[in-house]
Amino acid sequence: MSDILVLVKNAKILQRGKPVLTQVNFEVKRGDFVYLIGSTGSGKSSLLKTLYGELPLENGAGTVVDFKLRQLKSKQIPYLRRRLGIVFQDFQLLNDRNIFENLKFVLKATGWKDRLKIKQQIEKVLTQVGMLGKINRLPHQLSGGEQQRIAIARALLNEPELILADEPTGNLDPETSKGIINLLKQLNEKGQTVIMATHDYALIYQYPSTTFKCDAGKLFEVELELNL
Repeated sequence: MSDILVLVKNAKILQRGKPVLTQVNFEVKRGDFVYLIGSTGSGKSSLLKTLYGELPLENGAGTVVDFKLRQLKSKQIPYLRRRLGIVFQDFQLLNDRNIFENLKFVLKATGWKDRLKIKQQIEKVLTQVGMLGKINRLPHQLSGGEQQRIAIARALLNEPELILADEPTGNLDPETSKGIINLLKQLNEKGQTVIMATHDYALIYQYPSTTFKCDAGKLFEVELELNL
C-alpha cells in the first residue's frame, strides 16, 4: 500500500474546457492535512473535482488512491469515490428523511446489505463526529454546524483513505467553523488524510498545516508567516 495517496505531475486543470491551473505538481501522503487556498475562481474546487473524477484530467499525470486519472473510465468513478470521503459546503443532505435514513441510503447505494452492520456503522460514524444523539432528527431540525458534522459522518461511512473537503466552513459562522476544523483535525490526528479547500485564512493561522495556494493559474506551497 503506497504512502502517497495523491500524486499530480505537470497537470492542467480545466473548467468548462478552459485551463484554470497549469503545470500543477501536487503530492499528498497518508496522514497529511493539507489546505488549498485562493480566491473564488482560482481553481481550488476544480482541482478537487479533478481528484474525485468530476472533471477529467486531460494533460499531465495524476493518481488518487491508486486510480490513474488520465485512464479513468466513467464506470470506475464510483469505485474511486468509495475510497474517498467528500464534504461539500452546502451539506447535500436529503431533507425528506432523518439522519439514520440519510446515512443508510449511502451505505445501501455502495453495496451494504446486512442490516445490523449498517446500523453499527452509522452509529460508529455518528459517534466519531459527536452526533449520535441526533440520529432520528431531520436535517432541518439541525443547525448548520450540526448538518456539516452529519456530512462529515457520511464521508466517513466507507472508511475512506482520503477526505476531500470543499469549503466545509463556507456557510458557517466563525465559532461553528472552529468546531468543524477541530473535528477534521481530530480525525487527522487519528490517521485520516484530509485535503481542505478554504478561503478562511483566520482558520489556517489558528490551525496551521501544509498549505497550497491557487493564484494566477498556478499552484504553489506557501509558508504561513508570509503575507498570503
